[in-house]
Amino acid sequence: ILERGDALLVVQWNIRAFTGVKKWPWMELYFEIEPLLKSAEAEKEMAAMKEEFGRIKESLEKSEARRKELEEKMVSLLQEKNDLQLQVQAEQDNLNDAEERCDQLIKNKIQLEAKVKEMNERLEDEEEMNAELTAKKRKLEDECSELKKDIDDLELTLAKVEKEKHATENKVKNLTEEMAGLDEIIAKLTKEKKALQEAHQQALDDLQAEEDKVNTLTKAKLKLEQQVDDLEGSLEQEKKVRMDLERAKRKLEGDLKLTQESIMDLENDKQQLEERLKKKEFDISQLNSKIEDEQALVLQLQKKLKENQARIEELEEELEAERTARAKVEKLRSDLSRELEEISERLEEAGGATSVQIEMNKKREAEFQKMRRDLEEATLQHEATASALRRKHADSVAELGEQIDNLQRVKQKLEKEKSEFKLELDDVTSNMEQIIKAKANLEKVSRTLEDQANEYRRKLEEAQR
Repeated sequence: ILERGDALLVVQWNIRAFTGVKKWPWMELYFEIEPLLKSAEAEKEMAAMKEEFGRIKESLEKSEARRKELEEKMVSLLQEKNDLQLQVQAEQDNLNDAEERCDQLIKNKIQLEAKVKEMNERLEDEEEMNAELTAKKRKLEDECSELKKDIDDLELTLAKVEKEKHATENKVKNLTEEMAGLDEIIAKLTKEKKALQEAHQQALDDLQAEEDKVNTLTKAKLKLEQQVDDLEGSLEQEKKVRMDLERAKRKLEGDLKLTQESIMDLENDKQQLEERLKKKEFDISQLNSKIEDEQALVLQLQKKLKENQARIEELEEELEAERTARAKVEKLRSDLSRELEEISERLEEAGGATSVQIEMNKKREAEFQKMRRDLEEATLQHEATASALRRKHADSVAELGEQIDNLQRVKQKLEKEKSEFKLELDDVTSNMEQIIKAKANLEKVSRTLEDQANEYRRKLEEAQR
């Protein structure tokens, strides 16, 4: 409500001020000039818009020319693209066959690389296990040094307890001597009491005082006897603590000796495992070299095998052609024989043959026999060559299979040795865990003995106070 009131006051003040100045000459002049100012600004804006329209129109014409030029280039580029696509398609067709041939080789290579990678990973795992064993060995050595230090501290504690025991024994001896003196004093006072009772009745007050003194001394004696009993109990406890500490010390020394022997055994096992690991690494490197050589040999044999197969196919084609030619020659021979028989029959029918015809027949027969022998020899030669190539191919395949079997046997042997090596590492790890547990038990016993020694020391100090 207050804000609305303030706003009304401001509005009223503005209206009052406007009504006061609207009749002034300069305000009337302003009212007349204001529309003219707006029209001048509109004309300026129109001129600017015309200039902008001219620039935009010029830019549009340039853009249209550029668009047409780009369309022409696009048509030529599309044509080139189609040509290139046709060339790429042709090249792709040529490459597909090569890729299909290479796929099998790549698969074989990937399988071998996977096997090599697996063997490398297993080797890295074994190296990590070896490093862990080394770290555990160092840790055990540190723990053994700590145990030695604890044993030295226990020996110092035993020496201190022994010293306190001697001091307690001296104190007990002094208290015993004081008790003997008190006994003598008590006996003397008793005698004096009896003498005073028999001597005079008037000395009852003095006697009562003496009796009070005797009672006080008796209480002191009882207190001293109680202290002596407490000290004797403390002494027995100290003896028991000392015996327990001696037993614990002997046990710790025995455990320490066993731990050192276990560490030495682990050292020997570690050295043997490192030597075997080096040997395995050498065997693996040799096997990798052998595998590479075998792969190269396999590639050569495969290449040679393909060449032999191509040669066999060529020889089989030649043999088939020879067989076809032989069949044709056989057919020709049979035709010639039949023709010769017909001619002979005709000659016989004609009543004989001339010498020229006989020579021609002999010459034809000789040529025919020669052609037949040449054909048989060529056939036998081709069959022998094909048989030799087949035998050579079979020998190559058998040799390649034998090499693959040898590699498989070597691989199985290495896998078996690796499994044995892993079992040995598991045994060593188990032994290390047992040693760690034994160390924890020794530390627990050491802490218990230390707590007992502190408790006995505290009781002894309280008894001394």
